[in-house]
Amino acid sequence: MDKNTIIGFVLIGLVIVGFSIYNQPNAEEVSKIQQYNDSIAAVQTAKKEKKVQEVPETAFTAHIDSTSAFYAQSQGVEKTIVLENEMVAISINNKGGRVSQVLLKSYKDQQKDQLVLFNEQESMFSFSLDGKQENLHSAAMYFQPVSVTKNSATMRLNTQQGGYIDVVYELQPNTYLLNMNIKAVGLSNFFPSSANTIKFDWRQKARHLEKGFNFEQRYTSLTYKPIDKSSKSLSETNDEEITPETAVDWIAYKNQYFSAVLMTDKELEKVNLHSKIAAENSGYMKEYTSSFYAHFDPSGKESTQLQFYFGPNHFKTLLATNEVSLKKNADLEELVYLGWPIIRWINRWFTINLFDWLSGWGFNMGIVILLMTIIVKLVVLPTTWKSFISSAKMRALRPHINKINEKYPNQEDMMKKQQETMMLYKEYGVSPMGGCLPMLIQTPVLMAVFFFLPNAIELRQQSFLWADDLSAYDDLIHWSTSIPLLGNHLSIFCILFSVTTVISQMITMKQQDTGANPQMAAMKWMMYLMPIMFFFIFNDYASGLSYYYFVSSLVTILTSWIMNRVTDEKKLLAQLEANKKDLSKQKQSGLTGTLIALQKKQEEMEKMRKNKKQ
Repeated sequence: MDKNTIIGFVLIGLVIVGFSIYNQPNAEEVSKIQQYNDSIAAVQTAKKEKKVQEVPETAFTAHIDSTSAFYAQSQGVEKTIVLENEMVAISINNKGGRVSQVLLKSYKDQQKDQLVLFNEQESMFSFSLDGKQENLHSAAMYFQPVSVTKNSATMRLNTQQGGYIDVVYELQPNTYLLNMNIKAVGLSNFFPSSANTIKFDWRQKARHLEKGFNFEQRYTSLTYKPIDKSSKSLSETNDEEITPETAVDWIAYKNQYFSAVLMTDKELEKVNLHSKIAAENSGYMKEYTSSFYAHFDPSGKESTQLQFYFGPNHFKTLLATNEVSLKKNADLEELVYLGWPIIRWINRWFTINLFDWLSGWGFNMGIVILLMTIIVKLVVLPTTWKSFISSAKMRALRPHINKINEKYPNQEDMMKKQQETMMLYKEYGVSPMGGCLPMLIQTPVLMAVFFFLPNAIELRQQSFLWADDLSAYDDLIHWSTSIPLLGNHLSIFCILFSVTTVISQMITMKQQDTGANPQMAAMKWMMYLMPIMFFFIFNDYASGLSYYYFVSSLVTILTSWIMNRVTDEKKLLAQLEANKKDLSKQKQSGLTGTLIALQKKQEEMEKMRKNKKQ
């Protein structure tokens, strides 16, 4: 680029900058523009608020005139009765005859008060029935409480003709289950002959119950179970609406550690589900909405049986609930996500039982995780040792590998070098893949804990060292503003985990450096990149999980140090020399032999290609 061109670009830049400065609005113009934008924003906000406020009214209420059979019941005063057992206190509102609040007695919220799953303003449950002359919408009706006891109540909706509809609630002892039965009495003439279904509408805001919003969001979802299939979930990170193709066994409004689940004695049909993400500072995670149909007998001979589960997402609690629920094979335990099939199997039969056994001794949860990590490492120790010995044998052969590298220094001889290296491994009975299979075997066991710990409600609000809650990030170091990718805190356990991961990987890379792979040095930068990635990912994760990986890395470092101390590569090489195999007296088989054969065939094809070109 010559001098004139540079001057031209500089002048163009000056003109653009000067023009933009000249055209900037003055203070008065800026004020007018801001007022205009504020007025537009205010109008849009008002429209949105009006729309949000109108949704519950249009969805759950209807106009009642004086000729209605339920006109007298459309007016009244709201009252609440409370059903309770050892575990929950459930409020029933006479308007709509619905569950209006659930309090879990054994759990605390972030303010250390008894945990409220939802209150009257955050939830709405109603049913609709189509009659000959008019339709019934329960949300607009005032029910009369009759037969009220500590753990049961009948909410009755009378008609002017003498018939009535009963909604009977029964809280089962020592469970989180609430039965809800709906039965029509003396209303056969109210319904058409074709009436056999009842429609339900259910809306609930999922409260922000845990310390970390982003981490809790990953485990908060509208979940449902199709008939004869595994459970499915709507998106945790986006708004989503679906209509399942088949009937479903149950619908769950799930938080990370607690759920409100609805099921029937038969099945839920024509289901529509919608999940909407809530704003981060709104106090909620998501807003759930669903509509569905169930069987209804207008003659009153049978009641429509529903059942709610309001309780913790605790694996064994949900398993036990299956046995006393309306659906004996409801698979409610699937609300606790334990990973892919093989990992879920390991968690169900090994990790959970190990965790429960250690917890039963009364240890602090930090000690439980420490002991569990050590035990898991001992379980996979045989495969770790086998992998280490395989790498040690290849390192012992490094002098021979170096000679092969010196023999074939050119890139065009790469195929010959690889073939001769494979023959060397074959001769000494060493498999280059011998360390991979043991690592693959132990990987599901190690990954199982990754899926288990974030779902372990036992860690919730349990402190250890500087972490006040092992189910959320530890933020001993924090600040007021949020930094992209980092947030407003530094998790010390995450930092320790990242540092020990670097050290552990340095040891692993050193063990795997056999001299056979000249590209190994170029891959070492990944050793430093991965812990950085882990830090930004896990900084917002549960401190109990980061603590587990920190302890796991420490145990790995200690194990590697011990194995290196007890292994003498010179003696190992002497042993390999003593057991050296003669290739001329044996058939080349196995993985190494296959690799050699493939390389020979590839070399022959390369020669044929070159001959054709010539």
